[in-house]
Amino acid sequence: MKPCRAFMAGLLVFLVFIFPVSFGWGLDGHFTICKIAQSRLSRAAADAVQRLLPEYANGELANVCIWADRIKFRYRWSSALHYVNTPESLCTYQYARDCKDENGVEGRCVAGAINNYTSQLLTYKTRSSSSQYNLTEALLFLSHFMGDIHQPLHVGFAEDKGGNTIEVHWYTRKQNLHHIWDSNIIETAEEKFYDSSVNGLIDAIQMNITKEWTDEVEEWVKCNSKTIACTDIYASESIRAACDWAYKGVTEGATLAAKYFSTRVPVVYLRLAQGGVRLAAVLNSIFG
Repeated sequence: MKPCRAFMAGLLVFLVFIFPVSFGWGLDGHFTICKIAQSRLSRAAADAVQRLLPEYANGELANVCIWADRIKFRYRWSSALHYVNTPESLCTYQYARDCKDENGVEGRCVAGAINNYTSQLLTYKTRSSSSQYNLTEALLFLSHFMGDIHQPLHVGFAEDKGGNTIEVHWYTRKQNLHHIWDSNIIETAEEKFYDSSVNGLIDAIQMNITKEWTDEVEEWVKCNSKTIACTDIYASESIRAACDWAYKGVTEGATLAAKYFSTRVPVVYLRLAQGGVRLAAVLNSIFG
């Protein structure tokens, strides 16, 4: 483990101990998405990202891809921007209906946040010392939220807060359903297949992108609107995956083990791949 990543992992463990909440995708999920994305950047986008990254990132977007989770304890206003809640059992997403916080403020959800930070980063080429935006923070927020919106239970049901209130067991360990999709499936895959290495997981997904999914990648980055980030597509895919895979067959107190893992891990791989490819496409469009 690189020193920078080791430090971040230790800091994250400390924060989780102090603030016991669920994080979107967990450390390795966000690390994977940003690692895939940075490998696909155009020269112009790669240069812009390097200029905007904080020094402690050591040139790696993946090293700070979890930043938005750590900072929400200081930027408490940002907590509502990590997810979007949909009505129980509809299995559909609509921006006008669903993208609002608990107080009903419109646009305060993960889709609205992606649109906002994309717009901020579009000022990069005309930026000045008096710019009203912190473009480094905009980059880190956008990179993180592009990951969150691809986690199926970050577009889950309002009633159970995206699976956070559904208590189950992951093999023998008591856990909530949301955390299983944030972290446990990924961690179990790393343990079973990659000697507990996130790099092994990344290499496997990268290989799938170039071989198994090569004919699909072009479709992943297509938009049916004039916006750079097609959040309606991403969120609609996530709620369908939540209904078809995350929630399906799960009851309070159930034990989720080998069968659940083997049938759901391909969905997690796909969403991580799509998140990374689309983040790269968005950054290439912004900075290209």
